[in-house]
Amino acid sequence: MLAMPVSPSPASTSSQEDACKPPPRNCYRLVMLGSARVGKTAIVARFLSNKFEESYTPTIEDFHRKLYRIRGEVHQLDLLDTSGNHPFPAMRRLSFLTGDLFVVVFSMDCRESFEEAIRLREAILETKVSATQSATKSRSRSHYSLKVPMVIVGNKCDKDVKTVTVEEAEQYCVGQDECCIFVEASAKRNYHVDELFYQLFVVAGLPLEMAPNHHRKVPLTFGSPTMLPPSQPRHKATLSIKRRLSDACGVVAPNVRRPSIRTDLMIMRTKTCSLAAGNENNAPGSRITLRTSESRKACTIQ
Repeated sequence: MLAMPVSPSPASTSSQEDACKPPPRNCYRLVMLGSARVGKTAIVARFLSNKFEESYTPTIEDFHRKLYRIRGEVHQLDLLDTSGNHPFPAMRRLSFLTGDLFVVVFSMDCRESFEEAIRLREAILETKVSATQSATKSRSRSHYSLKVPMVIVGNKCDKDVKTVTVEEAEQYCVGQDECCIFVEASAKRNYHVDELFYQLFVVAGLPLEMAPNHHRKVPLTFGSPTMLPPSQPRHKATLSIKRRLSDACGVVAPNVRRPSIRTDLMIMRTKTCSLAAGNENNAPGSRITLRTSESRKACTIQ
């Protein structure tokens, strides 16, 4: 007599799903910003699936989510790919306030996009400072020295003609704080895409295994109650040395919907109040770190 396969019980399925839910402290939002046609969506595609599309389709707003299992903990990275035309200023401001770390993209062959990248950085800092002041009812801007994890990306470095030099972009970032760095990249050639995210996670104090080339990519299994598999044995011969050390894996969550504006407003209030409390408890100009026990540089993530 043939044995019938036993489906997992509802309780078992529920416990497996709960095991894949990250704690709030392991949830982050990355916001992609920049002028239209600079390659924001192309960089996102490389990050998520290592693909590149030659055709251009204007982005209104795309929302993605990637889940990781790193050293036994689940991490969630939400990625907001914004429009380069800013049709809704209020929504752009909300993206500044709910974002934890930022990738600001310009094109090496378009000087106007570089100038827009500078304006975007200043707008992000100004918006966060203003919100923090409102939360603490303080008017002294000098009390706050927010250092927001941010990478300024000079995309399309494969172009023959450039109107922005690497030296100029680097000089601008050097004149900022240590949490603002410049990376020259090409989404088309897949040049330095991994590097830009690696450097961003370094300054943000996040697990470096979140960078594209530092974890196993896990395919989705149809009908599985969970997306992330259990940890693999660290001695598994098929893993590279880096991957064996951490056994990190990641999966792109399918069909994820952007949180509602109401939810985003709640997130904004929580982060603003947390940031304000951190500033009240620290001396002016001090850095608020995500992981204070780590020795590497980390910037403001609240």
